[in-house]
Amino acid sequence: MPKLQTLPADAPIETVMAALDRDGALILEALISADEADAVAAELDPFVQATPVGQDVFSGFKTTRTGALAARSPWCGRLMLDARVRAVCDKVLLANCERYQLHLGQVIRIMPGQPAQAIHRDRWAWGTHLKGVEPQLNTIWALTDFTKENGATQVVPGSQHLPDNATFSAEEIGYAEMKKGSALVYTGTVFHGGGANVTDHDRIGLNITYALGWLRQEENQYLSCPPEVARTLDPDLQGLLGYAMGGYALGYFTPPLPAGEGPGLAPPEYALHGGGRGGSLGSNAALSSLSAQVRA
Repeated sequence: MPKLQTLPADAPIETVMAALDRDGALILEALISADEADAVAAELDPFVQATPVGQDVFSGFKTTRTGALAARSPWCGRLMLDARVRAVCDKVLLANCERYQLHLGQVIRIMPGQPAQAIHRDRWAWGTHLKGVEPQLNTIWALTDFTKENGATQVVPGSQHLPDNATFSAEEIGYAEMKKGSALVYTGTVFHGGGANVTDHDRIGLNITYALGWLRQEENQYLSCPPEVARTLDPDLQGLLGYAMGGYALGYFTPPLPAGEGPGLAPPEYALHGGGRGGSLGSNAALSSLSAQVRA
């Protein structure tokens, strides 16, 4: 059975990227303490307990998936902005976008008796249309210890280089076994899936994923965290949710106000704070970048 590389939380970014490029996944150990993981779990528990189980085989009849985390949990907001994870996002995603965004924030609770999930690629959220581009960087933060027996995530190391129709034997599948407070970091292209829980206790993971800013988000953050909630958050988190231009002409809107009131064009931040006359599609830096591409 293959084993994922485990690195300390403060591992150099070059070491992290070497493991990610080779295997498509790795474990960062002790990103938060066990006590902090317990605090995150306690903050989320009322929402998790109220979440119904999945309604199909893939989502899991004994699995719950709790969203709207940026709006519901200050702890999750801090983890979404974690500088060590964001450094990996910068390396993976910024080669193909002006800015990346939060794709999904979800607590996944695998309960006793849940069978293993089918091995898949998360990038299939967009079908198989994107070729030659890594669209996504994912994390699963362990809020309980992850073991093979309680449903630790299955991962096929190196499978990011294989075609979409690849199949795997049990001997090719590894498991993201880790202590609570650690996190599995993996690309949208590596094959993986939730493990089977054959124990008598829940396996709880915090799935925070990031995607290229010009793609549709899996979880619609504008509905999960509408402007009246988003305006209370850290400005960096607001931008990560999508309340910022994704490029020179990606994300502007016209406020639906009476004739003559408000700007004709406004960036997403206007929905949070108002002010300013607007009228520009994007920043001067983004315009300069677009102009350079047009000249090329």
